[in-house]
Amino acid sequence: MKPERLTKVIKIGGFAHVRPVFTGGEHPIVIQTMYKDRLSMNELDDTVKKIESLQSLGCGLLRFAIPDIQSAEVFGRLCEMASMPLVADIHFDYKIALRCMDFPVSKIRINPGNIGDKDKVKVVLQKAAAGNIPIRIGVNAGSLPQDLRKRVDGKEMEPCEALVQAAEREIAVFSEFGFNKFLVSMKACTIADNIKAGRILSRRTDAPLHIGVTEAGPLTAGVARNTAAILTLLSEGIGDTIRVSLSDTMENEVIAGREIIAAACQLTPDNERLKKRGVNIVSCPRCGRHSFDTLAFTNRWMHKLYAMDKNITVAVMGCEVNGPVEAKHASLGITGTGDKVLIFKNGKVIRTIAAGEADQVFSEELDRL
Repeated sequence: MKPERLTKVIKIGGFAHVRPVFTGGEHPIVIQTMYKDRLSMNELDDTVKKIESLQSLGCGLLRFAIPDIQSAEVFGRLCEMASMPLVADIHFDYKIALRCMDFPVSKIRINPGNIGDKDKVKVVLQKAAAGNIPIRIGVNAGSLPQDLRKRVDGKEMEPCEALVQAAEREIAVFSEFGFNKFLVSMKACTIADNIKAGRILSRRTDAPLHIGVTEAGPLTAGVARNTAAILTLLSEGIGDTIRVSLSDTMENEVIAGREIIAAACQLTPDNERLKKRGVNIVSCPRCGRHSFDTLAFTNRWMHKLYAMDKNITVAVMGCEVNGPVEAKHASLGITGTGDKVLIFKNGKVIRTIAAGEADQVFSEELDRL
């Protein structure tokens, strides 16, 4: 089954050294995150390594805050080095966006609430069009245009409608200047406003939508809030790229995004845009019966497993109660009993080893899959 809403397709990246990413249409949902630290020219090699690690986990786009011209210079150099499409996040000063586009930047994000008047936007659009660079219209509930903010504060308008109107104003400006290579995001810290705004705008534009809850909080709260909003919208065919905003690591943002998409696929299994790819990890929560530390083992192996290009299920189970039998669907599993560790495939124990050999033997069996 095709999603109910098909958006226009936007190509992001695709320079000589940057692989292209496609959003919209029938293309898979793209996961992105945002770099957590300020850029430094002295740390670019380490930053490139971090980018490659995020890419291996399933990150398709990486956004950087560019607060000043100096940051734009460092970001431009990074764009020349990285193979993942990089996005410049610009607030307040349109000249920063112009400078970023002197480099092989893959996308620009601007906020209509604070980027400036129409003439400044026009200059940005002209340069983006000349460089074939897409732009994300990024609307935040916390930085709405002043007239809309007054109406929301005065209870004359719902925040979700204000988000939509702010986005539509910018879409109208883009259309006026003949620029159509754009995506849209409308983000609030409340779940309901994100869902309502996404539903409304999805009926009014064919632009790809970037969805997620902003300022969602620490890991547990943030994943819960993002899941509630993103899962609802994806299940309705709304959303083309996502970010799980967390006060946590970029890696956990990407992994959470993968799992939300996988959950949406379970709800709408015929939607090809949501098909799960890569390793599926199942693990028991651990209890007083455990004789195998599932938490420690999963933490050691999680990033390596998510980075693997294999469509398999891996089970990490705590004891014989929910070991090979309950996880018999797993391509590879591990559990403990007494002072021994069991390695099993498809519910059948294939090796019984000492606990100290667990990681080595698990690695050997994983490589055989």
